[in-house]
Amino acid sequence: MTSLPDRPPPSTTSYVVATAIVAISIGYFIGQASSLGLFSSGKSKSKSGSGKSWPNSYDVTIHPDSSDEELMTRLRGPGGKEVKDSENEEEESEDEDEEKGELKAFEGNKEECKLVLVVRTDLGMGKGKIAAQCSHATLACYKHLLSHAPSSPLLKNWESLGQAKIALQVPSEEEMQMLQAQAISLGLCAQVIHDAGRTQIASGSATVLGVGPGPKSVIDKVTGHLKLL
Repeated sequence: MTSLPDRPPPSTTSYVVATAIVAISIGYFIGQASSLGLFSSGKSKSKSGSGKSWPNSYDVTIHPDSSDEELMTRLRGPGGKEVKDSENEEEESEDEDEEKGELKAFEGNKEECKLVLVVRTDLGMGKGKIAAQCSHATLACYKHLLSHAPSSPLLKNWESLGQAKIALQVPSEEEMQMLQAQAISLGLCAQVIHDAGRTQIASGSATVLGVGPGPKSVIDKVTGHLKLL
């Protein structure tokens, strides 16, 4: 039986070439695995967590606006309680004088109807206060006519023509009372509003006289000489 000849041992060059091929193959597979995220270290996670987020991420910290803090400071008093502005928040209960006299229907009168609000200027009321008192007077006159003369054409005429309202001024309570008496004598609705006295003026003060709604020519007999507010 013939024996095979012995193979010569691999040369140094063969070892070098084989090692290079193995190293290249391992490096390629490691690179592919890293790109797929198979090898994620703790350092990379901590760095990504401590860094800034992308603009469309949701880890957003919202800080209070300075304007909000200033607004809350203004709305609160020294003890942290909320301070209400009497000119913006009117929470007073108002009373109106119940007029004594018979209301006229003014049937057949086709002229324009209006409501006049006579405001006392000697009380020194602010704009918000005046607006609130005029609102009370308007509602008082409307409710009085609605309850005491529901069939009167005055309300329908007034509502259909835009609910005209005129604000006038009177210098004293005495003159206001005289105007109310004159309006009642002519058969007009005349309601005086008395303040509850919780903010700017004394309790029970007569603030606004509402006259009407009624025919323009009849109301002018009472308030035609007064100046606009």
